[in-house]
Order: sequence, then structure tokens, then C-alpha cells
Amino acid sequence: MRTAPTILHLDMDAFYASAEQASKPSLRGKAVVVGGLGPRGVVATASYEARVFGVHSAMPMAQARRLAPNAAYLTPRFTFYRAISDQVMGLLRDLSPLVEPLSLDEAFVDLEAQGAAWDEESARLVGTRLRADIRAVTGLTGSVGLAASKMLAKIASEQAKPDGLVLIEPGTERALLGPMSVRILPGVGPATGDHLRRAGITTVEEIVEAGEDEVVRLLGKAHGHGLHAMALARDDRAVVAERDTKSVSVEDTYDVDIHDRVRVRMEVQRLADRCVRRLRGAGLSGRTIVLKVRRYDFSTLTRSETLRGPTDDPAVVREAAGRLLEAVDTTGGVRLLGVGVSGLADYTQEDLFAQAAGEMELVEDDAGGAVEAPAVEERAGGERQWRAGHDVRHVEYGHGWVQGSGLGRVTVRFETPDDVEPGRVRTFRTDDPGLEPAEPLPLTRGRVRG
Repeated sequence: MRTAPTILHLDMDAFYASAEQASKPSLRGKAVVVGGLGPRGVVATASYEARVFGVHSAMPMAQARRLAPNAAYLTPRFTFYRAISDQVMGLLRDLSPLVEPLSLDEAFVDLEAQGAAWDEESARLVGTRLRADIRAVTGLTGSVGLAASKMLAKIASEQAKPDGLVLIEPGTERALLGPMSVRILPGVGPATGDHLRRAGITTVEEIVEAGEDEVVRLLGKAHGHGLHAMALARDDRAVVAERDTKSVSVEDTYDVDIHDRVRVRMEVQRLADRCVRRLRGAGLSGRTIVLKVRRYDFSTLTRSETLRGPTDDPAVVREAAGRLLEAVDTTGGVRLLGVGVSGLADYTQEDLFAQAAGEMELVEDDAGGAVEAPAVEERAGGERQWRAGHDVRHVEYGHGWVQGSGLGRVTVRFETPDDVEPGRVRTFRTDDPGLEPAEPLPLTRGRVRG
């Protein structure tokens, strides 16, 4: 491990919600929740104002609404978030050629690779300047952790939240980690944490005290060795600039178990189509189709079929997923279904772009598989359903965003990121010819939020 805190971890603060607040003056300082708004939707991100009420990511949206009924509930705009992420990642790459993005709002940086930092003082200066540059360019805040390893840098950024910087001095790591929960270590999820707790191990120091042999006995050789080393603050993982995509997949968890076999088949078909749209969006195709089924008793089955060549044809993926489903017993009920494609190749059909024309852009939510929906959707009977939070433009009032839609009406607030005061609100018929979807406006370069 290094002797200087030259690995940086950046984590943008409540990224999706903060981006919405920055682009919508009326939401600044207010509780904002971003995620799926349907009956089975989950929270992707909650602003710090919403977290006061107990709302957090991965929470069912229905529960969030009960906790914070007056919050603003918005559907994600991943195209907008990705544009901001590109700006932030550009700032990181100005510091070093070794930048390892983990998601749209999180990345590791090796500050030694290009000589940006070499000791504690220079690392702290880089981190301080980076936070200022992010605020100047995007108007948003990010938390920075600096340490001699990736594990400790990530722990430091978590301690820095929100809008702070924490540097862990080399030599102090063991004292810092000792009293922390075992859950702080990479690879310790709920199941492993419960297993360790039943053995009387709840803190990092207790892992060290138990000894490597005991941890290996409890968790197995590979996991046990690695976990014991991390408890001793040993982490030699390098910052990797490029991480190849191994697979593309989607999955849905159902609030009520599905027993109807026809419904299960329809869900698999729908998931296959979503998976292909993501595959095409990444300019990829794949040879192996994977089906994942979690049954009523939480048992999880995975089945796969390898094709003769790579494909991005939705019909081929649907058919393969359907064949895999035939070999799975779902009579007791299904809690989760997933469809994935692996064995990826940089190959697409010649008519890819022609086929994709007119399709909405679908982007994977790095936290859980959400996809971006279009701003407006045609419902049965021809009624247009406008999605909350998405951008629109009116021929008379200009740029705005949808506050809500239903019963033949859509309410729009007309404001832009540069406005100081909240914009005015107008209500229209959902089929108003003067109202149309619009591209998100960029956050103004150089504007700093107070």
C-alpha cells in the first residue's frame, strides 16, 4: 500500500436530486425525490431535505410518499445527468489519466499517475481545488476522500458527506477502521454481516482479533483471506482506467408474487425488449442469453443459452429467453425476473440505426436498472400522459418542466436554471398543440449556487 494519500474518491452529493434542484429554481432547498413513480417504483436518489424525513435510495416509492408527502416526486432524466457527469469526469481526467468511474456520480482517481499529488499537502490542495472546480462548472457539490488505498478513500468520502473533504493520514488507518461496523468493508453485505454477527463479530477490530484462520473458516478461503487483509487496512487494488462491460441486463422485482404463467411469459418478453434497447444503446451485441428467476421461497435460478453468433435482434433474444423459461418451474410464484446478454462484442446489425429510429433513449440507472422514459406517452384512447420532472416548451411561455399530469390536464412550471426566483405555473389540456417535449437546458457554466 502507498505511503501517501494519493488515491482520490469523488462522490457527488445526492446527484440526481441535486441536479434537479440546480435546474429548477422552485425546488432549491426543497425535498426532492427521484425515481420510478409507478406503484412498484423505487427511490433512485433523495435530496438531503428529503432524507430528513427518512427517505433514502432503494426505498419503495409508496413508502417515501408516506414519509414525505409534500416532497417533489420526479422521474429520472438520465440524459441530463450523463451530460453533467461528462463534465465532472472531464475535470477528473485533467488530473490524471487513471480515472475509474464507478457510476455517473462516483469515481476513483490515481493522483500519482501524472504527478498531480505526491504527499499529503499536495493531495489536499488537489482535492480542495477539484471541489471548487466542480461547483464552478456545474453548480453542484461533491465529497472527496483521500487515502493511500481505494477502500480507505471511499470510506473517507463517505465521512466527508455532504460537500466536504476528508484525508486519512497514512499510519492512522487501523485506529480509524477498528471501531467501525464490519459493513464498512467491501464485500460485506447484509448476508455476510449477519453471518459474522452470529459469530460475535460486529466491528472491524473484532475481525482482526478473530484471526485469519477463523475468518476463513466462517467465510471460505477466498473471501476470508481478502476480508481479513482489508480489516488490517491492506488494500493494493489499482485504479483501473477502463473497465470492460461484461454483460447488459435488466430485472424487475414484484411487490406481489406472480403466479399466472402467461403473465410470467409476458414479463420475460418485456424484459428482453428492454435489455436489447440497452444493448443497442451501448453499440453492442452478445452471444449468451441469460434468464434469472427468483421464486416465492427466495430461491434464485439462472439459466443461459449461447447462440452461434452475437445478436442485438429483439426477436432472437425474446425467443431464447422464452425457451429458457420453459425449463423453470414457476408454479409457486415469482418474486423477480431478469433477462441479460453476455459474451458481448462491438458488433451491431447493419440496420441498427434504422431500426432504432424513433425509439426513446434508454439509459441504465447505475444504482438499480431504471430506464429513462419519454417526456410524454400516448395512452389508450389517444390521451397524452406527461411525465413529472421532464422538460417541455410552450409556444407562448417558453421552457418549463412538468409538475403533474392527469385527468386530461398537465401542469407546467416555466423556469430555467438561470432564474433566481421560481417560475410561474400554468395548466393546459394534455393535447394542447402549443406544448411539446424539449431537451434539458444545461446548467450554466460558471454559475455558483449559494
